[in-house]
Amino acid sequence: MSALEGRTVVIIGGGSGIGLEVARRSVLEGAKVHLGGRTPEKLAAAAEALGATWQVVDSTDQDSLAAFFGALDRVDHLFTPGASYTVGPLRELSDEDAASPFVTKFWGQYHAVKHAVPRLAPDASIVLMSGAASVRPPGAAPAYVACNAAVEGLGRGLAVELAPVRVNVVAPGTIDGNLWAGRPADVREASFAQYRADTLLHRVGKESEVADAVLYLFGSTYTTGSTLYPDGGYALR
Repeated sequence: MSALEGRTVVIIGGGSGIGLEVARRSVLEGAKVHLGGRTPEKLAAAAEALGATWQVVDSTDQDSLAAFFGALDRVDHLFTPGASYTVGPLRELSDEDAASPFVTKFWGQYHAVKHAVPRLAPDASIVLMSGAASVRPPGAAPAYVACNAAVEGLGRGLAVELAPVRVNVVAPGTIDGNLWAGRPADVREASFAQYRADTLLHRVGKESEVADAVLYLFGSTYTTGSTLYPDGGYALR
């Protein structure tokens, strides 16, 4: 029997990309999946395809988060990849844009966990989303880099406070998937070429490979306070 059989997996940002892949894999493992996000059309389509349930939620709005988790009886595993932000150099970004990774990616995940706590099973697990830029900045994007590092620190701090609930972080490198699909082909290929040159495995990653890491963290009952880097060795170069 799978470790996820009959368990409730909640994914904020589950309508597309890595979140959707984790949802798909969780359903295959026998979990009951509840999807959250800001776009009802995406959530409805994903939920229908997977046999999951869904609810609109905005992780930057604490009332929305309270309503989202208040509708649930129990959370066994929580994954929070949903975020939207602007990245760029200190010299060019407005303060509002520079703060955007913290607003959605750091505080969004912080408050999601805060509102999930009353619903967490005693042996629940939480997987936060960071990025390999936390340990190897890819360019001039200091606020984004700092945000990813802060999320990893948040994971360690929450692991201490919430034990025996387990809290871990997944920090992907560049992934060929939903995030890049809508960007111009020349921009995408230039970024991918640079990443292939910069990483030990000389290729970009796949959403399924990040999902492997998340599913591992869901099921690894003696792992907490850790960050996994499915980045092809980018952080080591």
